Parts: sequence; C-alpha cells; structure tokens
Amino acid sequence: MRALHADMHIHTCLSPCAEREMSPLTVTRQAREKGLDLIAICDHNSAENVQAVVRAAEKVGLAVIGGMEITSREEVHVLGLFQEDRLLSAVQDVIYDNLPGENDPGIFGEQLVMDGQDRVIRRNRKLLIGATDLSLDEVVRIIHEFNGLAIASHVDRPSFSVLSQLGFIPEDLKLDGVEVCSERLPALPGNTPVIRSSDAHRPGEIGTRQTCFLVENGTAAEIGMALRRTGGRRIITGQ
Repeated sequence: MRALHADMHIHTCLSPCAEREMSPLTVTRQAREKGLDLIAICDHNSAENVQAVVRAAEKVGLAVIGGMEITSREEVHVLGLFQEDRLLSAVQDVIYDNLPGENDPGIFGEQLVMDGQDRVIRRNRKLLIGATDLSLDEVVRIIHEFNGLAIASHVDRPSFSVLSQLGFIPEDLKLDGVEVCSERLPALPGNTPVIRSSDAHRPGEIGTRQTCFLVENGTAAEIGMALRRTGGRRIITGQ
C-alpha cells in the first residue's frame, strides 16, 4: 500500500469553459509540479481528451483515471470514473446520444480535441456545456452499468450540484461518494465518502484541492475500494 496524492476532477481544453492552456502536456506537467501522483480527467459530457492526457502523463510518471463530468437533466453535475477505456468510450456514446445541441465557440468557447503532443486534432461540435436528456437517477445508473464510480460534483457550490438543484441528496441515489471544492463541508448523509478536488479549469488551479488515498495503485478499482474502505484501502485526508 502507498499514499497517493490525487486531484480527481481536472478539465482540459475540450471543456468550453476551460482555458486553451489546459492541454495534455500542460495538465500533466503542472500536476507533477504540484506533487500529484494521480489525476482524473473529467471534461464536460465527453472523454475525447483522456487518451491524450494518458500518453502525456507517461512522460512524467503520472497515473491517470479516465472519466467525464456528466450533466443530468436537472443540471446536476456527476463525475463518472472508469477502469477501462472501452467502457468509458461506451458511456460517451450513450451521453452523446442524449446530448442535444451544437456548440457555438463564440458564445461558449472552443472545444479542442488534442493528441499527446498538444496538437489539435479537431474541434468537438457537440454542446458539451449543455445538459443531457438523462435524469440524475439515469446518469448514476448508467455509470454503474459500465462499472464506473459515480461521485456527485462540488456539492458545496451554489450551482450545478445535487444540493443546489434538488436541495438534498435522495436516499435512494446510489452515489459512491461526493466531492467538495472548499473548506466548508455541507450536511451530508452519514458515512458518505467525501473527496476534495480542484475542478481545475486553469493550469494554476490544478492540485489546489487534493485527496490522499491509501491504495495499491492509481486505478479506478483501487479508488473504489478506498471509498468503500475495503481491503485496507481508505481515504487518508483531503486538503
């Protein structure tokens, strides 16, 4: 077992609200400079830059978990973290099938798909900043159907969180954990696993909030065990 310092919510230049400087090479280099061992890439409603970040991360010895930040019909953001690339790709297909609209770069920003050398491959035309046609229950169910972890995003924020949109966390919502991005911890159901992450949209934000996990390695399966406190894995601390 070892302690891994992780930032489990980082955007790239694929997210229209993120800076163009959030390229694969910049993200991975900045993460290592901040002392991170593990990051999760969670762009809005898409995972098309995950593999580029994985390739860039190989150069600096950084572990990467592939994911996405899915927006439900209620405009609740949920992080989906996945163990396998093929399952993440399959979830992306489902999300795209339920994501209406086309991006207007002049209004929302560009959505750049890059390779591991920071070269622009193309521009994504989906309205990634928008909400899917899927309910919150459906989003969580889909994540679990593809063996992913469902973590409610930034529950301490006044918008796009389960608490801001619904006012409470439904008892039957089968979340694997919740994320907070500040020092303030809202009222949560008992024994809810809590992680802290940066939700970085700019290079300087990477690693400003971290969670330290006691795990064997930096995979989604190990993080899931830490959230459940099984096999000796656990969350050590968040900062």
